Amino acid sequence: MVEITIDGRKVEAEQGRTILDVAREIGIEIPTLCHYRPLSPYGACRVCLVEIDDGRGLRLTASCSYPVQDGLEVHTGSDAVLDARRVMVDLLWSRCPDSPKIRELAEQLGLEQPGQREDEDCILCGLCTRVCNELMGVGAINFTGRGPDRKVAAPFDEISDICITCGACAYLCPTGARATELEKIAGRKPVPLLSEFDEGMTSRASIYTPFAQAVPNKPVIDKNNCVHLKTGNCGACESFCEADAIRYDQEDTIVEVDIGAIIVATGFQLFDNARMVRYGYGKLDNVLNAMEFERMSHASGPTGGKILTKDNRPPEAVAILHCVGSRDENHHEYCSRVCCMYSLKFAHLVKEKTEAEVYNLYIDMRAFGKGYEEFYKRVLGEGVHFIRGKCAEVTKVALSPEEEDKLIVVVEDTLLGITRRLPMDMVILSGALAPGPDVEKLSRTLGLNCAQGGFFLEKHPKLAPVDSISDGIFLAGACQGPKDIPDSVAQGAAAAAGALSLIDKGKVIIEPITAEIDEERCAGCQLCVANCPYTAIEYDAEKKISVVTEELCKGCGTCVAGCPSGAAHQKNFEDEQIFSEIEGILA
Repeated sequence: MVEITIDGRKVEAEQGRTILDVAREIGIEIPTLCHYRPLSPYGACRVCLVEIDDGRGLRLTASCSYPVQDGLEVHTGSDAVLDARRVMVDLLWSRCPDSPKIRELAEQLGLEQPGQREDEDCILCGLCTRVCNELMGVGAINFTGRGPDRKVAAPFDEISDICITCGACAYLCPTGARATELEKIAGRKPVPLLSEFDEGMTSRASIYTPFAQAVPNKPVIDKNNCVHLKTGNCGACESFCEADAIRYDQEDTIVEVDIGAIIVATGFQLFDNARMVRYGYGKLDNVLNAMEFERMSHASGPTGGKILTKDNRPPEAVAILHCVGSRDENHHEYCSRVCCMYSLKFAHLVKEKTEAEVYNLYIDMRAFGKGYEEFYKRVLGEGVHFIRGKCAEVTKVALSPEEEDKLIVVVEDTLLGITRRLPMDMVILSGALAPGPDVEKLSRTLGLNCAQGGFFLEKHPKLAPVDSISDGIFLAGACQGPKDIPDSVAQGAAAAAGALSLIDKGKVIIEPITAEIDEERCAGCQLCVANCPYTAIEYDAEKKISVVTEELCKGCGTCVAGCPSGAAHQKNFEDEQIFSEIEGILA
């Protein structure tokens, strides 16, 4: 350890560390345009200049490459330092006057405008070449030429066949030059990693936090796109992690645990609006699905909560189409229940954040919940237009000058009895709520039945709304059917209470009427094993007979009815008992 003084503060630091790193650790920020922690120090931009006194007098040096030594005195904001930085930033700003990062730094130093403009796009800091060579181990770009002809390019200034389009050079470039040149260098367009949480409207890195309220709120590494996991290079995130929490050697593990109850809360998936070809989703700009608009209107979304069209301007007219995929014989016949209310919420948000005219195209308005009718009336009072009729199509075919460059929503107004053409800047599709993608697989695994539309079936719609036909398995939320947040929360609490009460009992009450197999008559055909909806029957290969697990049997009688040898029968439900009941009735 050595002791140095930075701006009058005595600091202990490890031998060999740079002034820049030590200063940042104690909260002193030194500007730089060519430094990146995982890369070796370079000192090309000279913006990080500081004044040092190492016993040989005062002099200026680049803090990113000068190692600390015992007794060193450092001044990061002296007049000499600030004057030198102004000169360096002025030179860089003159070379690249359109760089936002350099312009911001110039304003901080009190510079009003660049000197003689060169209109270049590269300050030759070397960040891109170093990250490509040192971290990525590719070497697709490097410096070429000398003097005024010096520039960054691929070998022989041709398309590079070794560029992996990782985007590291574009990410680090302080002027943005590499972002525009990357496609020319690689000979192909880079494909960004799209954020799943933002519905693909923004990009993300290979290491990222899934969303702001993720539990646990920890970053994850995308193993399919991480350069280090694919090639062994990079590893930049490990250099930044002070907690030493990065573990590249972790692998997925399967853990088996004994449980007392299961709560199924697999949720729903939004209807694929691309299936409604006539609405142009995925083909026409500014046609959004409900989740895309939800993310756009959120303060943490891709636009910071601003409602903007593809060309970054507020819309002047917005159409919200209800029941897209719902109440439709060709897709989902059921009502998705929440579409009307979240469409009203969208209309309210558009009116609140823009001056646009908003049109709601609906079949029937179903404001079913507490306070929902009042909210509907509130939206009516805000000037939202309501048209009773289902949209026929969304097109770009203009029939008049006012329809040019607009989305044309064609709808039959059933109240007026006319067909209307509405020019719109944005169209929002309120899609149906559909069962999750793995419903069939999960239903077979857990022995659950499915009702209309593929949602899981409850034991009784009124008396047991969260219980399934299998004891110990409870349903919560939209896996059972379309429902809004209050109902999902209430059902989740009920399912949790049911699971806890079952576990707290410590015992299982067995049905009085259960099936059993007569071992002498069983032929071992295993038909009952395949027919049992509760997986309560297993085949004993040693005895070559079927065996009933009494704790799982519900006495439904499926095995009894299907047994060809008559070996399966139900307790307390024998033929003699049935005959006695019949005789009693007839008597």
